[in-house]
Amino acid sequence: MELLTVAGATLVSAAVVVTLYSLGVRFTAIAADAQQTSPRVKRSFANICFALCGAAVLFGLYLIIPYFTK
Repeated sequence: MELLTVAGATLVSAAVVVTLYSLGVRFTAIAADAQQTSPRVKRSFANICFALCGAAVLFGLYLIIPYFTK
């Protein structure tokens, strides 16, 4: 049962990281379009997505590296 728990958590977390990164890239591309009326809002959403993606990766490293979980 533990193997299924780890596999499910890995699948969900990988999907979240990939989704956040792809949303960040998409919002960056939309913000780069010169015809948009408010590129700052879309750029800030992109930065938020990238920050959440980085936070998820750092949290995963925190869980993996035994030095931090002592």
